[in-house]
Amino acid sequence: MFNKLVESLEKCPIVKRGEYNYFIHPISDGVPIVEPELLREVAALMLRNLDLDHADKLVVAEAMGIHIGVALSLITDLPLTIVRKRKYELPGELPLHQTTGYSKGELYLNGIEEGDRVVIVDDVFSTGGTMKALLKGLEQKNAEVVDVLVVIKRGECDIGRPYKYLVEIDVDETGVNVIKKNY
Repeated sequence: MFNKLVESLEKCPIVKRGEYNYFIHPISDGVPIVEPELLREVAALMLRNLDLDHADKLVVAEAMGIHIGVALSLITDLPLTIVRKRKYELPGELPLHQTTGYSKGELYLNGIEEGDRVVIVDDVFSTGGTMKALLKGLEQKNAEVVDVLVVIKRGECDIGRPYKYLVEIDVDETGVNVIKKNY
């Protein structure tokens, strides 16, 4: 039971981008195909690991947080806020600067009000750049971050608060090595 995530990680392709070994996986990239069984397993594992009793909204970052956020929202009936890469100019929209290991850009936070209690879920945590931007924005909105969970943890980074992950991996030229699973 609950072996699809690990099996799929151990079989996923690796591509070299400069010196970086990049793994290509349905949860982190949406390719080659997102199988419903894998998505269901990830949602079930998130449900087991998150403190959702004290949350009233889910927060995910575009793009690869969307499918896991939707799966969790459908199970929990918690509304979903997607932090987008494009500006909508809605009242209260908050721009967030994001710096990751391989990109920089702006994200835009909408749909969060002062006092909201939120859970953040994301696909991969490697440098912490996206997560730090989300946490800073939620703090500016005076929202309470109840819990944080990423499906796949790759590398170490201090984001200034505790977080949870389902699996921890290392990637080299031979493939993905699952170091630890938290379920």
